Amino acid sequence: MSAQIQQIFTFENAEQQTKLIGVNDNFLRLIEEGLSVQLHARGDQMSISGDESQVQLARAVLSELTNLIKHQINLSPTDVVSAVTMAQRGTLEYFGDLYSETLIRDNKGRAVRVKNFGQRQYIQAIRKNDITFGIGPAGTGKTYLAVVMAISSLKRGEVERIIITRPAVEAGESLGFLPGDLKEKVDPYLRPIYDAMNAIIGAEQTQRLMDRGVIEIAPLAYMRGRTLDDAFIILDEAQNTTNQQMKMFLTRLGFGSKMIVNGDVSQIDLPRGAKSGLISAQKILADVNRIAFVRFSSADVVRHPVVGLIVNAYEAAEERLALLKKEH
Repeated sequence: MSAQIQQIFTFENAEQQTKLIGVNDNFLRLIEEGLSVQLHARGDQMSISGDESQVQLARAVLSELTNLIKHQINLSPTDVVSAVTMAQRGTLEYFGDLYSETLIRDNKGRAVRVKNFGQRQYIQAIRKNDITFGIGPAGTGKTYLAVVMAISSLKRGEVERIIITRPAVEAGESLGFLPGDLKEKVDPYLRPIYDAMNAIIGAEQTQRLMDRGVIEIAPLAYMRGRTLDDAFIILDEAQNTTNQQMKMFLTRLGFGSKMIVNGDVSQIDLPRGAKSGLISAQKILADVNRIAFVRFSSADVVRHPVVGLIVNAYEAAEERLALLKKEH
């Protein structure tokens, strides 16, 4: 165990101090929780107390966040969590690089950028490959970034339309009891996709593009028998496809098109005995050219830090359960 130490971090001006501390000191709380240190701001100085190695990491995080402020970037809790996570993983030196490129500007004019190293790998894979699989837990930004890349491609004229789909399988719920036709039944389950679209281009623009058929959001059953040329195609919740559905979807790829397949293999809602097409695809397509697999972990979660802790806790519980089953 390292020695307990205290270091002083000096703010260059009042504006930097306000932006670095956050509303009601919320940015400091995130750093304290993530790195097990104590931060106390007084005047133009802040003390950092704790285990020597953690204090050094906290100081490095504060320096990186200060550099963002100097480049006129408004900090969000996500930025702070990303810096802390990268410090823990030993990749903080790449933190500044994440802000070197704006993927798109959202409906409110804010720059959309990757938030961590995993997301950066995901974006690079999408650009280089015809089909990209994003596999990992909720909160890693897979769906949102897929929609960002789809809209970017549409705006640049690289594709003529965006098609987003997901299988009509949900945890413990029967679609038969819901009112309306198949699309109306499945629309509530496509809400995260609508939310992403609305955040990036606005609800009115989303609706206009849907009315014109430029954006199509539909259940997976609607994909059968089609060849999708000049399209950006996203399959969400792919862990709930069967092998046959996955093969059917992947073979829809046409000329001038890109595909993204996203899923979380820890949240499979298929009937007992049915095998996930996403799990099989990882083995079957592992060595196929122009297909990439990007795997996210709980460390890539960009929601509230507690979400990452929840994911870790569930993974640990599942591992313990698996060990108990082996013993018996």
